[in-house]
Amino acid sequence: MRQRSGIILIENDKLALIERHRAGLHYFAFPGGGVDEGETIEQAAVREAEEELGIQVKVIQKVAEVIFNGKPQYYFLVKHLSGDFGTGTGEEYGEYNPIHGTYHPLWMPVAEIPAHNVVPRELADLVVRCSKKGWPTEPVIIIEEKR
Repeated sequence: MRQRSGIILIENDKLALIERHRAGLHYFAFPGGGVDEGETIEQAAVREAEEELGIQVKVIQKVAEVIFNGKPQYYFLVKHLSGDFGTGTGEEYGEYNPIHGTYHPLWMPVAEIPAHNVVPRELADLVVRCSKKGWPTEPVIIIEEKR
């Protein structure tokens, strides 16, 4: 069972997301991906930010653990250190593959998140609340059975 790590990056009241068109669905996902063997969940989040967004980030804190269909996903609040957003070179940006669909990094105003299909939904709602009221001191556990 492969673990997944993702990032929560907010700048100028906008959240970094990946717009996806896949299998007839249109949604927005938090940048992230699978944890490689020998890698910590924090290291995976940092690597995925570079691969998917083209930026270097620093982990500030673990915000949430999402259990999706029994598999753990970890989400970290991060700070942008360097690099140009949108210059990711991960394998998902290679030749178009209809099975994997499209990947488009973008900034979404936090205020607009509730009006869009941002997944995981409970995490998106948590980000909207916490960006205004402050982040939890302990990671929030979210159990999501199906999208």
